[in-house]
Amino acid sequence: MTAPIIAVTDTAVANETAERELAEEFSATYRTMTDGSTTISACVDGAAVLFTNFHPITHRELAALAPRAVVIRYGVGVDNVDLDAAQRLGVRVANVPDYGSNVVADHTVLLIGTLQRRIRELSDRLRRGEHVTPAEFGSIRSLEATTVGLVGAGRIARLTAQRLQGFGCTVIASDPYVDAAELAAIGVEHVELDVLLRRSHVVSVHAPLTPATEGLLGDPELAAMRPGAILVNTSRGGLVDTGALIRALESGEVAGAALDVTDPEPLPTDSPLRHRDDVILTPHVAFYSNESMIRLQELAVAEGRRALLGEGLRSPVLA
Repeated sequence: MTAPIIAVTDTAVANETAERELAEEFSATYRTMTDGSTTISACVDGAAVLFTNFHPITHRELAALAPRAVVIRYGVGVDNVDLDAAQRLGVRVANVPDYGSNVVADHTVLLIGTLQRRIRELSDRLRRGEHVTPAEFGSIRSLEATTVGLVGAGRIARLTAQRLQGFGCTVIASDPYVDAAELAAIGVEHVELDVLLRRSHVVSVHAPLTPATEGLLGDPELAAMRPGAILVNTSRGGLVDTGALIRALESGEVAGAALDVTDPEPLPTDSPLRHRDDVILTPHVAFYSNESMIRLQELAVAEGRRALLGEGLRSPVLA
């Protein structure tokens, strides 16, 4: 029997020790692009298991894999993989949906609090030597008086809701694929998107990026947001029309934004979003912690082991 091939295009983890050990366990050939020693075409050719992070996996790469190969995404979203092509070619796709959900929820809530409490603005003013008195603070709403609208109501959104409820926030959500009774059971009201935009002081984006959700929040949606509302996105940059967001911030239709993800990513150095005091940016790190990275690698490699053993996948996107 020909030895299987395990390939890595790119990775979010610090090293590939576990992946290399998996290859040794199965006497597999190991290829990686992370050290610059190979090209994408040479890396994926004949691979039975392909680990990938953000590298685009198109029809060309999928067609070069071994029959019934498995593509394993380090993370939740699989928008870098051409799923239609994978289905046509019989390539299986898996993700790791639960390695860092708590961390993303933590990051989301911290961004909401930082923006809502205007912490960056006040800190910057003090660093410039200004003396800021309460009379100059302007409007700062308490969290217990805040309604947060979650666009998408999956695992991360629900963990975010749980944390926000601990601060006394009212949480509502819009998701066409979730039953209202499910959300009611955790104290979250299900509403249509237009109602969510109209009622929320904070709009937090948690939907997956698909062809149907790309640009989900554009000019009309941002204009429909409650006056003084802020936008937080820790999901995928493509869910929000960047040009529309810039226009909404400039016009005052949106009072502020906290973005862990952007479109494009990274933002151009001259993007207005980089230079606005009412915008907080983090570099797509909401998922990151010491513990989540260890868990991500363990779960991804375990999925690769199941694939090589011919077992059912734990987290199939396409089986």
